[in-house]
Amino acid sequence: MLIFYPLNNLFKYNKAFALEAGGVLPEIELAYQSLGKMNEDCSNVVWVCHAFTGSQDVEDWWQGLVGRGKLFDPDKQFIICVNVLGSHYGSTGPLSINPNTGEPYYHTFPFITIRDIVNSFDLLREHLGINRIRTCIGGSLGGQQCVEWAISQPDLIENLILIATNAQHSPWGIAFNESQRMSIEVDPTWKESNPQAGIEGMKAARATALISYRNYETYGVTQARNDEPLGKVHRATSYQRYQGEKLAQRFNAYSYFVLSQVMDSQDVGRGRGGAIQALSQIKAKTLVMGIKSDALFPINEQAFLAKHIPGATFQALDSLYGHDGFLIESQLITKAIKLWQKFVKLDVNPMYDFFKKLEKKNLAIH
Repeated sequence: MLIFYPLNNLFKYNKAFALEAGGVLPEIELAYQSLGKMNEDCSNVVWVCHAFTGSQDVEDWWQGLVGRGKLFDPDKQFIICVNVLGSHYGSTGPLSINPNTGEPYYHTFPFITIRDIVNSFDLLREHLGINRIRTCIGGSLGGQQCVEWAISQPDLIENLILIATNAQHSPWGIAFNESQRMSIEVDPTWKESNPQAGIEGMKAARATALISYRNYETYGVTQARNDEPLGKVHRATSYQRYQGEKLAQRFNAYSYFVLSQVMDSQDVGRGRGGAIQALSQIKAKTLVMGIKSDALFPINEQAFLAKHIPGATFQALDSLYGHDGFLIESQLITKAIKLWQKFVKLDVNPMYDFFKKLEKKNLAIH
């Protein structure tokens, strides 16, 4: 028997949803996309967790990995991606109507955490009758969700793939996010309650974010000056402004503000005796990938995950694109996952020693 779900769905939870920090959402909605058909025993479920300004449309933002003929193929697997709480693509967020007031939440939207997002996922999982997840994969903010879920539900996930993510968001990452929030706060419209409030500030915030998503070498190649005449707008200048304008066409400042705080909340060791103790509870077979040029989630953060997740394997990816490599380097990621899956299927882990040797020699998949 095969269970089929439509391409786009909306899950409604009409009860109070308690939040980790003490707040409450009177009800929640989760917009999600499902691709393919789920086996009766849930043996083909792939749950993809999206990053900061991503959406449930995983074939759009991760088209190199998800789609017909790709590593995650809806003709073979049941692929699900859920828009996170606080986001802009249909799930409950700052622009949603607060049922208690009949007005949008705007600035009154409560503080939420990675754990809140994972708890909401679990409600949807139960609603769909999914009793096991074959593979859970995510990068950056998405990876933070994956590792939290693997800790809170150690028997649920069989295979865990973490890319460019961490166990605890660093002071460095928090500082970048706070700088972006400050850009939004100085926008004079930010104090208003309307969907366009803070949008100019968000453009500046996005420009700051791009610097952390890439690195010095990335800009030197992709935005090279090439003997620009005096007075001409530099390529790097137009690129920064373009990225701000591009995001403003599809996102809002409220969600940007909220989700930056969600990222900062990441600390798997909170209330669990520390990160090392928390990571030791993971039972899933785990592949951790880091990008050597990542300035925002430095590769030592992924090495920490791999060191303390029992039996995890670690792979360094060599990319020009810094943190954004997790979205761009689909071929490298596919190559690493296929190699890892080969040994997972055999229920052996010679790759652990193999990757450790690569790490010691400062080598990576190219």
